Amino acid sequence: MAVQNKGKKRGASSREAPAVVEKEPLFPVSKGIDIPSDPEEASDEEEEVEEGDFDEMLKEMARDQGIDSDDNNEGDEVEDDEVEADDESDIHSSDIEGASSEDGDDESGEDDDESEEAEEVEEDESSEHDVEGAEELDEVNMDKLTIRDFVGDIQGWKEYRKTLPQIDAGYASDSSTEEPANTIGNVPIEWYEDYPHIGYDIDGKRIMRPATGDELDRFLSNMDDPDVFRTARDEVNQQDVKLSAEEVDIIRRIQGGSIPDADYNPYEATVEWFSSKTMQTPLSGAPLAKRGFIPSKWEHKRVMKIVRAIRQGHITRSSAPNKDAKPRFYDVWEKAAQGEEDAAQQKRLARRARMPAPRLALPTHDESYHPPAEYLPTDAERQKWLDEDADHRKKNYLPQDFGALRSVPGYARFVQERFQRCLDLYLAPRMLKRTTQLNAEELMPKLPDPRDLRPFPAAEALAYIGHTGRVRSISIDPTGLWLLSGSDDGTVRLWEIVSGRCARIWNLKETVHMVAWCPSSDVCVFAAAAGSRTLVVIPPELCDEQKRLLSEDLVRAGFNSAAQPEDGDEDDDSLPVSWDMPTTAEQASGIHVSVAMHKTVKAVAWHRRGDYLATLTSEEGGCSVLIHQLSKHKSQRPFRKLKGAVQSIMFHPTKPWFLVATQRYVRIYNLMQQALVKTLQPGVKWISSIDVHPQGDNVI
Repeated sequence: MAVQNKGKKRGASSREAPAVVEKEPLFPVSKGIDIPSDPEEASDEEEEVEEGDFDEMLKEMARDQGIDSDDNNEGDEVEDDEVEADDESDIHSSDIEGASSEDGDDESGEDDDESEEAEEVEEDESSEHDVEGAEELDEVNMDKLTIRDFVGDIQGWKEYRKTLPQIDAGYASDSSTEEPANTIGNVPIEWYEDYPHIGYDIDGKRIMRPATGDELDRFLSNMDDPDVFRTARDEVNQQDVKLSAEEVDIIRRIQGGSIPDADYNPYEATVEWFSSKTMQTPLSGAPLAKRGFIPSKWEHKRVMKIVRAIRQGHITRSSAPNKDAKPRFYDVWEKAAQGEEDAAQQKRLARRARMPAPRLALPTHDESYHPPAEYLPTDAERQKWLDEDADHRKKNYLPQDFGALRSVPGYARFVQERFQRCLDLYLAPRMLKRTTQLNAEELMPKLPDPRDLRPFPAAEALAYIGHTGRVRSISIDPTGLWLLSGSDDGTVRLWEIVSGRCARIWNLKETVHMVAWCPSSDVCVFAAAAGSRTLVVIPPELCDEQKRLLSEDLVRAGFNSAAQPEDGDEDDDSLPVSWDMPTTAEQASGIHVSVAMHKTVKAVAWHRRGDYLATLTSEEGGCSVLIHQLSKHKSQRPFRKLKGAVQSIMFHPTKPWFLVATQRYVRIYNLMQQALVKTLQPGVKWISSIDVHPQGDNVI
């Protein structure tokens, strides 16, 4: 149907060709556009342009901007809607005029020669238009051409677009091909772990979770990806982002502690916005405000208000209160209260009084201008002083000898020392230390009158004479009848206290440092520390047969015992102790056990039950204090490490406590709990010996 209409139009135009004045076409001939001849290819007026047809899209853009063949062919008559659809197909007007010569008269057809001539004329005209269009394009700036500059030449516009540079899809690009950005905001991505989506885009549509592989797939992809070390994980969008060279440089700068921006110069020249230089012209050229030259209206009102008050008598000079005038009614005790406040204020001011500077040290002999010869340094001392660093020198000067006071020059370091003195006073914190002036007589306690202390020993009653060396130790037996004494002459003597008679002598051939009776009343045993041995002795003259047998069973039971060491007990081989059987001569004198050690035994202490014995040696460390059990002939070390040098040891008479005295402290240990009970601080410089009251409440 459309082809028949076109034929009618072409015939009508051919009949009217001699009467029509041909106008120069506004659009040049398009060389790349094919005219559809099939009825199915002709598009309807209301048919939309298919997606992907770039030519049709360009034609649609031309029609939207007003570039259409209908605007240039207003003289042509349109007979029906199908002809209008053909006009909208963007066919050039010259083609339509050439084709209209064949339309119309179906009964009387034209010759083929006339149609060929018309086609030749059309080709000549189109070539002329192409040349003119090319000349026009050469004159226009190619960088600023639009679709209007091509005047309907769609093929030319397409070729021109190929020469344009590609658009860089950077941050400012608004391309619909980019992946949708997640707009969940500052929301933890863990909230979406149980959902198939990870958020929403700007249109409110769900962004589905991308497929992710396991750790093996990730490892293989990282091995194949050369840019794996430049890739960062975007947890919000669930994708890997490759960092650019600029971003990597920023990260390295931040890790290095430098400025992230490489182009930023922190050491630029200072711009003096406000300087001391007077400007020839003001900063602003605006004219001054008028209010700067007119008196203030509000100040005038304020002044007039004060003037009216003065005129009306509200403000007078005599209305000011007189400070010296005494009020009619006053407080009688005001001055007393004011006096107390003044005294308190004076005390506060006294506390905040000026703190005097500390005094300088007085000069010594070597600071004299003519010191003695022994204070003058030698050449070696002078060279050593010069070689040392100034901060490590004991004195910042060298003693010098001048013949007379008039020969003394000016001190070169006077200004430096005064400056250091001022710095010390300014920077060094100091406080005012108040000392109490005490009299030595007030500190001494008042001693009682000796007459009030009677009766007390005033004369010598007995003297135990027999030792040829210094007596180091004495001990009284539990019955109170016998006395033991040990001396440097290597002997232990047994004395009768009432008569002073020497009952027995044991020659141990070594210095006896200490003797001690066993506190148990069931046995009759004493221990003597002679050299590096501790001897256990049973005096047969002092005990009956039953007590002697009990004492021998206690002492000799360890030799007959073949029991193995119990759990928790140390082996005897690990300690410097050996339990030995005494010789025949020693056994005849009453010595039954000898405990040998590596060092000299200084002290011996018995437990109240009589089965345990503690010794103190001159050895340093934890092995200096040992506890021995007579019934089993075993020794143990109660301390791994001791603090300080131990001076004396003792068992508590009623509790399972063990007292250890060092030079300045007395520490009490609980042997059952193996813990420190308390520490006594006598406050003396050296503790030589200690003793505990029989009831166990006091320590001397």
